[in-house]
Amino acid sequence: MTARTEKKVFVKTYGCQMNVYDSDRMADALAPAGYTATTDVNEADLVILNTCHIREKAAEKVYSELGRMRLLKEAREARGEGRMVIGVAGCVAQAEGEEIVKRAPVVDLVFGPQSYHRLPGLLDRVSNGSKVVETDFPEEDKFDHLPAATEKVTRSRGATAFLTVQEGCDKFCSFCVVPYTRGAEVSRSVAQIIEEASSLAKAGVREITLLGQNVNAYHGIGPDGVDWSLAQLLGKLSLIEGLDRLRYVTSHPRDMDDDLINAHGDISQLMPYLHLPVQSGSDKILAAMNRKHTRDDYLKIIERIRKLNPDIAMSGDFIVGFPGETDQDFEDTMSLVREVKYAQAYSFKYSTRPGTPAALEKIQIDEKIKSQRLLKLQELLNIQQKEFNQSRLGTTMDVLFERRGKLEGQLAGRSPWLQAVQVDAPENMLGEIVRVEIYKIGGNSLFGRLI
Repeated sequence: MTARTEKKVFVKTYGCQMNVYDSDRMADALAPAGYTATTDVNEADLVILNTCHIREKAAEKVYSELGRMRLLKEAREARGEGRMVIGVAGCVAQAEGEEIVKRAPVVDLVFGPQSYHRLPGLLDRVSNGSKVVETDFPEEDKFDHLPAATEKVTRSRGATAFLTVQEGCDKFCSFCVVPYTRGAEVSRSVAQIIEEASSLAKAGVREITLLGQNVNAYHGIGPDGVDWSLAQLLGKLSLIEGLDRLRYVTSHPRDMDDDLINAHGDISQLMPYLHLPVQSGSDKILAAMNRKHTRDDYLKIIERIRKLNPDIAMSGDFIVGFPGETDQDFEDTMSLVREVKYAQAYSFKYSTRPGTPAALEKIQIDEKIKSQRLLKLQELLNIQQKEFNQSRLGTTMDVLFERRGKLEGQLAGRSPWLQAVQVDAPENMLGEIVRVEIYKIGGNSLFGRLI
């Protein structure tokens, strides 16, 4: 063990917002054991790679990084600075398990997304010389066993925060590994969420994004002893003093119920931005993906929300080159994008995920065709994003300042529509929501001036 009394943990986060949240909670779980977070891997007593398994070759990227970690570990020990413990967490850990330790003996600890509340105990076993693999789904609720971050630590993380309210997915889309790595849908209780959100607000957090693999399937037990919906939860959160902005991600069209749609017109704290993945505009491909909704179902949801809140910005996810996708299927996706007019969207080539039904489909699309389709789709999405950003020119908006900008005297913030906004402003405005006029549109940011 290192001669220093204070131990340092370095967490590298891959993938989604939930992994960002999980990484912070790992640091919280380790704090009572004497660990503090560091951004310098070279001084770390404990290194955790918090991994994502959604994209192709995710595991190979982790093994490549572990090769680099092995060199750092050997160099540290050669300098006589004590042992560096290396752990792999997250969805690759859940999927690969024992195989990680076999392929990368440098790894001391492997644990899945449902086990990180046990980190101090797992590290005790590692300190005794054991290689520890913990990928079972524990019976206890990890959130009941996680210590809260101190107010000082929360303040250091800024004025925006993620808050996991739901985990897992029961939808079993034919391309997706989430049900296998994150498990069945589970929702936290309303009381648990309100307590965490209140602590965040007390520490200066002004905006919270509620997270879930399928967040609008939320059905946590309420104070009245019955399950609450996401719309009810949002309503309760909107009453917390100091909490001015609410968002939620990621949603499934099948779970956009009437109450949640109405919330976009009723709850002023709910930001006018909705990420609602559709994946394809072809009914044939949607059926093959096991999405259990149609193109028309999706468009009707957006139509209803825009009637309640005409200013809402839509975001989405798209997969091109799904097995069996024809030129017409792809054109159906392009026509849906033209009809919706997205403010921002994510798009990917289909990648085979072992163990999923889509991986067994016989008609796999040639990589060259996938790349051509992706380029064409991204060109359209980029045009739409630029058009949406351009529509903000000359308008005034509330901007939440999150951090210092790249230039001296500049602060960087986010608009209600999740755009980056750069403004010349004094540093004492950090964490504040300020009225700003947009005078210039950049490639990746809006530029504003204080009013």
